[in-house]
Amino acid sequence: MALTWHRRPLLGFDTETTGTDPETARIVTAAVVRYGGGRDTDARTWVSDVDGEEIPPETTAIHGWTTQAARTAGRPAGQVIEEILTALAVGLDSGYPLVVMNAPFDLTILDREARRHGLPTLDERTQPVVIDPRVLDKRVDRYRRGGRTLEDLCRHYVVDLYGAHTPEEDAKAACAVAWKLANRHRWLARRTARELHAEQIGWALTQQEDLREHFATTPGKEHQALDVRIGWPLLPALRQAAER
Repeated sequence: MALTWHRRPLLGFDTETTGTDPETARIVTAAVVRYGGGRDTDARTWVSDVDGEEIPPETTAIHGWTTQAARTAGRPAGQVIEEILTALAVGLDSGYPLVVMNAPFDLTILDREARRHGLPTLDERTQPVVIDPRVLDKRVDRYRRGGRTLEDLCRHYVVDLYGAHTPEEDAKAACAVAWKLANRHRWLARRTARELHAEQIGWALTQQEDLREHFATTPGKEHQALDVRIGWPLLPALRQAAER
């Protein structure tokens, strides 16, 4: 009997960045991990010099990296982005599904970084098959109260998360949550990873539209509806970003 996708190696990816706008944020640190499949976890991590950009204090408070620390420890951003893209493409071409928590954030930032440095994007190198624990969790348990951050999902699915907001640990935790989801909801495991990727496009669209409607109809939150962008696993480029 063939192994289901979650019992084969998973490719995890996570970043810590200079901000929360995927069009302008720069990658500060990143990790690509190979997780599960009966093999030891393998991880590769990077620190970027962020091209001389500033890391705001409120962002430093989340992941701990200051501008000076990134400039001192980091390597040239273009080299870092190329190595991340190469590592992801090699893993995907090996047949590993790519697990990314809240994929439109990290994958959009990576896409914009590639374009910024004149590098082939991930989509131009390979055909990503993405598993997004956030989308899956909202699909199987739509009405559960509470947050849906990685930390929230780790608590709910009983996954250890050591060193939250460090990309290696977050990437491993996202893979573990994806495994728990597929193991608990066996219908997810019965899909191939490619079939699940295709279904998540529709599920994510519904989830994003529902969130936009929620904000639009909630007094005091109407303005937040404008910030809900539609797209999975990658957000389409904004016109002003394309012209930049």
